[in-house]
Amino acid sequence: MGGTIDIAGVEIDMMLVLLFLGVLGTLLLLVFALGGDGFGSRKRLNERLARVKAADSLPAVGTRAADIKLNTDYSSIRSLDRLLRRFLPRPALLRQRLAQAGWSISLGTYVLINLLLLVLTAVAVWQFFRLPIVVPILAGLAVGVGLPHMVVGIFISRRVNKFIAIFPQAIDLIVRGLKSGLPVTESIRTVAEEMPAPVGTEFELVADAVKFGKTLDEALWTAAKRIDTPEFRFFIIALSIQQETGGNLAETLENLSDILRKRKQMRLKVKAMSSEAKASAMIIGSLPFIMFTLIYLINPRYLSTLWVDPRGIMAVVVGLTLIGLGVGVMYKMVKFEI
Repeated sequence: MGGTIDIAGVEIDMMLVLLFLGVLGTLLLLVFALGGDGFGSRKRLNERLARVKAADSLPAVGTRAADIKLNTDYSSIRSLDRLLRRFLPRPALLRQRLAQAGWSISLGTYVLINLLLLVLTAVAVWQFFRLPIVVPILAGLAVGVGLPHMVVGIFISRRVNKFIAIFPQAIDLIVRGLKSGLPVTESIRTVAEEMPAPVGTEFELVADAVKFGKTLDEALWTAAKRIDTPEFRFFIIALSIQQETGGNLAETLENLSDILRKRKQMRLKVKAMSSEAKASAMIIGSLPFIMFTLIYLINPRYLSTLWVDPRGIMAVVVGLTLIGLGVGVMYKMVKFEI
């Protein structure tokens, strides 16, 4: 299976080499994460004092510019930050996805998690299955890159659904504030104080942005990048049109709240009608893996052909591809845009 290599007459186990590289890489990542560029507490203290002195010697505008630059760093570790700036593709999109998920971690932390999962998966696949070296590497890449991406997507979906569920109540609160004579910005501040996350969190960011000099329209469209949902964009468009043309904003937002509630009811009806097809897709998609696990526990040799014989490996690849296509088609059939 190519598990050893011969160098100068000495056989070296590739598993030991891979395990050594994985442990070494993990230790280096931990060293970078814990130590950064300097390890001594005295050196870190001197760096902090130098930053404080530099901030005190600059005017207010300079300090604000420095803070903005700090917030756009990829990582608090300087060496890792330089590597990410040079090799990480599309960092703005990744940072936006983390913000949409409501995570406050840096890009450096996210990349370290990816690398750790990659190494652990590659070592585990090699240890348990003894496949050619290319297969563990590909499995590590799939898990190290795909699994965190999928988890972030799940958190984004949950956060958006939670936002949509309580957003009409936030609009009602703004309407009551407008009817009582409060301006729009103060009504938004009230929503930030009274509503739970994520609605309260997002409206608090909008209110803070307006407080620091942004227009309400700019602050709302910035929030729309984090809350990528049509309901929130409807709200922004309603406010923008009212600012340009005038009119009764309270009545407009009241109608919008009613429309959003009807959209929610329609979405629940569609979910109920498509639940049977979703259950069928889950059962059909999981049945081959359940049977594989049961047969492997009863007689492992019976299935060893699937990863020993090249024809078995090809059959597994083709089977997984067909299962993925079938599940994808069923998912598209039961997914409706409202």
